Amino acid sequence: MSTVLRRRSIGPMAHGRHFQTVSVRLSSTATGSYNRRTPLPPSAETLSLLQTYENLTPQPVPLQTVLSFGEQLSPESVVASAHFTLSEIPKRLAQRVRSLDCLPFIVGTNPFIARLHELYQRSFSALAKYPAPRTIEENRAFTHRLESLVDAHSDDIPVLAKGFRESARYITPAATSAFLDEIIRSRIAVRLIAEQHIAVSHALRAPQEEGATTREFGIVNKKTSPKEMITMCARFVSELSDATLGTSPRLVLEGDLDATFPYVPVHLEYILTEVLKNSYRATVEHHHDNPGPLPPVVVTIASSLLPPSPQRPAYMSIRIRDQGGGVSPANMKKIFSYAFTTADSKGALSPTGDDGLDGGPYAAQHVGGIAAIGDASGAGSLFGEITGKGLQTGLGSIAGLGYGLPLARLYASYFGGGSGLELVSLYRFGTDVFIKLRALDMKGGDEVMI
Repeated sequence: MSTVLRRRSIGPMAHGRHFQTVSVRLSSTATGSYNRRTPLPPSAETLSLLQTYENLTPQPVPLQTVLSFGEQLSPESVVASAHFTLSEIPKRLAQRVRSLDCLPFIVGTNPFIARLHELYQRSFSALAKYPAPRTIEENRAFTHRLESLVDAHSDDIPVLAKGFRESARYITPAATSAFLDEIIRSRIAVRLIAEQHIAVSHALRAPQEEGATTREFGIVNKKTSPKEMITMCARFVSELSDATLGTSPRLVLEGDLDATFPYVPVHLEYILTEVLKNSYRATVEHHHDNPGPLPPVVVTIASSLLPPSPQRPAYMSIRIRDQGGGVSPANMKKIFSYAFTTADSKGALSPTGDDGLDGGPYAAQHVGGIAAIGDASGAGSLFGEITGKGLQTGLGSIAGLGYGLPLARLYASYFGGGSGLELVSLYRFGTDVFIKLRALDMKGGDEVMI
């Protein structure tokens, strides 16, 4: 059985070009249960704006510039932050619309990707046309609008994951990885800029009591505690493991438990949650036939906050060690590949992946599982996306679409300077994951850019 589809083709980088109706005949296996269609073409006004912004290629900006609006908080600094936000985010959204335009035709008609394409068009249009606030009252309305846009994009990653999983046969893995790396890095930058402005706007409306001090620096917490973050994330993952797998290993914390460092808490929460999901699932599956207690997941915190130098920034290091059987040598090259998964379509634990290979527990982690696609009660922060969807769906699934590890590594390395995430496997015994995070105190090493 085949289906004739009609879409409006805009082609690569086709802003300003004539739209034409194109017929495409697809087999029922390609269309599945979804109605494929082109994303709706932008309005004439949006099209004109996109043409204008095509020449305004976004450039990396120093993180210090983004954070500076919260250093000496005042009505003037908040209005300046609004102007900066409106100058930077539309350029990045226009770039995302262009990159979605350039996807192969059949990929662009996937309902999940088409939905995201239209959302980016609407968000770009909303901010590109928004008048720059001149007063705090005008900024209040702008901040409310910005918050609604941030919430609207809270599902971007699971929607992308689902769309590219369904379109895997029509685009190469290398092209998929390049596209996803670019769009997710851009998304991180957009959220950092947007959420920093939202944070300073709220801070101005709710000043602290006289003499009070704060650890908050907008989106950066100057006293981020790895111990607190690990404990919180492990509690969530333990509940998720109990609900999905029937049991969970205990957590052992060791090392510099009192250490703190300046970092973006929601980034650390995402990284820790995804790695701990791997370790908990691997431990339970590897020891499911053993009658004794499960071996613990051991997390070690090592503060490397030495006096920084121009050549050496400061770091915080975390090691997560499990006895979950490790990763097969045949699969080590795949564990950081998008959509390398062993979960079936219902998010259950499956012994084999789509390609018939045993991917192991480290191949199938994602935000809240496949059930994560939908409205999020905790939208607006990365951890809200995890916990909101997980709790909403009965703690979701511990396995999903395979984006967990590549995303965790992307977040860990985002601020550069040698930061990152590495995995060392002792096959048939366990795995060590080493996380090295750059302290965002603007001291030492090259300037942090976003």
